Amino acid sequence: MHIERLLLSKCFHIAKRLRINDYITSRTVRLINEKDEQAGIVALERAKELAKLAELDLVEVAPNVHPPVCKIMDFGKYLYYQKKVEKKHKKQQKNTEVKGIRLSLRIDKHDLEVKVNQAKKFLAERNVVKVTMILRGRELAHTDIARDKMNRFATGLTGVANLDQPPKRTGNSYIMMLSPSQRG
Repeated sequence: MHIERLLLSKCFHIAKRLRINDYITSRTVRLINEKDEQAGIVALERAKELAKLAELDLVEVAPNVHPPVCKIMDFGKYLYYQKKVEKKHKKQQKNTEVKGIRLSLRIDKHDLEVKVNQAKKFLAERNVVKVTMILRGRELAHTDIARDKMNRFATGLTGVANLDQPPKRTGNSYIMMLSPSQRG
């Protein structure tokens, strides 16, 4: 069974650029038959014949050794299995997002608690939280109050979050970064 060049080009990222059948360049190969048994070092033409007799493909699985290791297998089934494994790994990965929470200098105690609870939800989903407080006009004169509110916010997340970046003034705003704690 020969797989066309088009199929090969589409599946290269999955098959990690494995050479099959006529694309194998070595004169001799270490052969593994369709029953996963070592057949020893064989001439490439003999290995191709054995693959053809079994109506399977000759696939170079370890090209960097001398002689390269080739296996007789159904390449289509192998690609299908590789796609399934790749899909499973992709599904298990969780891409962390940066979630933003904006605070105000005039935020009340209860509203701050609501924002803390929202941050806890984000952290429970294993996301990073970026807390921003923008100071406007005369609020810039009260940076000590702003820093205190940011610290109270971080204190409300003790045990749930790690403080990656403490409240830092950047222009007319304070920015703080929190990440989920390792436990949980």
